[in-house]
Amino acid sequence: MQSPLYDESSLYRVAPMNSYIRVLHASPKSPAVDVYINDMLKFKNLSYGTFTDYVEVMSGDYNVKLYAAGTKTTPVLNKNVFIPPGKIYTVSAIGTLPNIDLLLVLEPKVNNPTNNAYVKFTHLSPNAGAVDVALPSGKILFKNVKYKESTDYIQVPPGTYTFEVRPTGTKTIALYVPNVRLKAQRFYTVYAIGLAGGHPGLQALIPLDGSSYLDFRED
Repeated sequence: MQSPLYDESSLYRVAPMNSYIRVLHASPKSPAVDVYINDMLKFKNLSYGTFTDYVEVMSGDYNVKLYAAGTKTTPVLNKNVFIPPGKIYTVSAIGTLPNIDLLLVLEPKVNNPTNNAYVKFTHLSPNAGAVDVALPSGKILFKNVKYKESTDYIQVPPGTYTFEVRPTGTKTIALYVPNVRLKAQRFYTVYAIGLAGGHPGLQALIPLDGSSYLDFRED
C-alpha cells in the first residue's frame, strides 16, 4: 500500500528560483517616499540618494507605488514591473517630478569570480548627456554611457581608485570621485545621480552589490 505521504509529482518539482530587489531613490528634488509593493508598505521614509536593503521576492508581476513619506493620498509614482526568476535588481526611482519613472538595474551574476574587484557604471542623471568614466591616468573604463544605461562589470585589481566622469569625448571632469576602495571578489555599481549644473548636483553612490553576498541561483 502506498504511503499517504508519498506524492509522485514531488519527484519532478524544482524549487522556484527567487530573486532579490532593493529600491534606490534617485529622483532629484523629490521628497522622501514610502514604498508600497502590491499595496503593502514595504519601505518607509526612503530619502533621496539612499537604498533600501534587499528583499527576496518570487518571480512575477508587481505593482510599485511611491507616496510622499507619511501620506497615502496620491502616489508620485504608480507602475507595474516584472521580476524574472534568479536575478538581482536595484529598482531605481529616476527622473524629476512629475515625470518619475522606475528603472530596473540588473546586477549580473558572475560565476567563479577571480580575485579581482568587479565594477560597473549606471547613468541616472536626467539632464546630463552621455559620459565617459576614466581614471586620472586617462584610461577610459566606460565609454559613451547615456542616461538610463548601465555597463557590464569589468575586472580591476583590488585597491583604491579615483574615477572621473566626463562628457563623452572630452577631458572635462563633470564628477570627481576620489578614494573609492574596491575589494577582491566584490561587486560594485557606480551610480551617477543628481543634476548637471543644478541642485542637487551630480554625485556618485557606490554600494556593494548583492551578488557580493546574497546566495541565489541565476536563471
